[in-house]
Amino acid sequence: MHCSDDVHARLRLTLGSRGCASVTRVCCPHATIHALPLPTRTPNIDRLAEGGVRLTQHLAAEAVCTPSRAAFLTGRYPIRSGMTSGNGHRVLQWAAGSGGLPPEEITFAKILKEQGYVTGLIGKWHLGLNCHSSSDHCHHPLSHGFQHFLGMPLGMMGDCAGAEPSEKRVALQRRLHLWGQACALAALTLAAGRLTRLLRTPWWMLVLGLAALAAVFLAASRHVGDLIIYADCFLMRNHTVTQQPLRLERVAGLMLREAETFLQRHKHRPFLLFVSFLHVHVPLVTTADFRGRSLHGPYGDNVEELDWMVGRVLRALDREGLTDNTLVYFASDHGGSLESRAGPVQLGGWNGVYRGGKGMGGWEGGIRVPGIFRWPGVLPAGRVVDEPTSMMDVFPTVVLLGGGAEPADRVIDGKNLMPLLQGETPHSDHEFLLHYCEVFLHAARWVQRDRGRVWKVHFMTPNFHPEGAGACYGSKVCPCIGDVTEHDPPLLFDLSTDPGETHPLTPDSEPEFHAVVGRLRQEAARYSLSQVHQQLGSIYNIWRPWLQPCCGEFPRCGCDLEE
Repeated sequence: MHCSDDVHARLRLTLGSRGCASVTRVCCPHATIHALPLPTRTPNIDRLAEGGVRLTQHLAAEAVCTPSRAAFLTGRYPIRSGMTSGNGHRVLQWAAGSGGLPPEEITFAKILKEQGYVTGLIGKWHLGLNCHSSSDHCHHPLSHGFQHFLGMPLGMMGDCAGAEPSEKRVALQRRLHLWGQACALAALTLAAGRLTRLLRTPWWMLVLGLAALAAVFLAASRHVGDLIIYADCFLMRNHTVTQQPLRLERVAGLMLREAETFLQRHKHRPFLLFVSFLHVHVPLVTTADFRGRSLHGPYGDNVEELDWMVGRVLRALDREGLTDNTLVYFASDHGGSLESRAGPVQLGGWNGVYRGGKGMGGWEGGIRVPGIFRWPGVLPAGRVVDEPTSMMDVFPTVVLLGGGAEPADRVIDGKNLMPLLQGETPHSDHEFLLHYCEVFLHAARWVQRDRGRVWKVHFMTPNFHPEGAGACYGSKVCPCIGDVTEHDPPLLFDLSTDPGETHPLTPDSEPEFHAVVGRLRQEAARYSLSQVHQQLGSIYNIWRPWLQPCCGEFPRCGCDLEE
């Protein structure tokens, strides 16, 4: 984020993440980079941390990308905006679904745009596109405060490369194949019944109909992978589809050039640039220069290329003379995906000492993420903050720095971080933080400042498979409800001494057990959030052909206008 002469006019924002921006938010997609078991070469991210403030207890509002990103942009728990579900749909499944970030939600990009900032988003969006037609763009980035967009409306998936693990291709193929077999069996049964004179009713039209259905289902099972590649894996430039399907081997270079061009073009104006990298997420698309370089296999290679890309953005800030008046933020929208594997090869990262991973609504491994803020001359270099902070805190922080005001007509759950980042206060403004999995409250933490302790309770936890494995292997992600254990009394941990959540406390081992659990139950009930219209529910999270963005005339979509 960049400004000019007064207090908020000296700030440019670059945010980075599995995405980044101009409060340069450089966030790593689905993994906590620093949690690799052996050092991986990340010199650029390391220098960013050395020159800025590092947050060691930085928390995502949810353990999967769509709700986490909604909370980041709005400063509100995703359950408040409806970017949740109660039926197992954790994220938006299709670019042509009708769910997405509601138009009435206010993002920090929208407020900064009103303050005169040029706003841009490069990379992943994954917060919806259309409501009623393929051109209404009700959930599009340009409807939420961004003036420039180049990126993927949905997000990177293994299905974009026909690779494992598959998000939905394999499941759809199996389902369609099963339906085809069922129809074929029914047709054969009717024909056999007629031929053996067991059936005397008119039958041949029904047999032909079932046979035709069987053929359709079986053919669809063969081609559903191609449908997904065209339907979900494409690039948009503003409202126009410019590459369908996505050219995986070229997208990293294209994004970097777009970021560098944006910084050069708008260096004399206040700006917000959100660069949302596609790296560190399956299918781990890594260019030839970085393949085979890391000790950590394909995942480590991808991390090292991400670090190089972060370095390119930072060097562009240096080259354009923007470094000293640009606030750079680096984070991740959730923890590493433990279930993302191909045989013995780990593709989803590691979470170090932290238990659990992506999709686990309460465990630290799913929600504790890297957090770095850098602003030379304003934020003290090398400062480390161990206080609990939230990605939702970015909203009030950048809104106030940019000269805006928080909306008065809604609850904002984030807190202004500047006093904490600058060392003016030793404590975060968060006393309690809630940890949801879909609409279900899985855990909560309490910062008991007078005793210097951070308590955390788990009301429910997913059941790991196999038992004791630490993840839900055999599934894409652990469930929020159903195959979970509800705890009464809840599990209690003291994160001050046990950040890995390995030693649950009991009334015998902790004299304050009942008092702490009672206080957290009381606060969880007091902060109980009412549910609104669920944008990720089944009815809004299915493929709707009439909402399909298309380069050409649907269904004959396909082009590459980015040559």
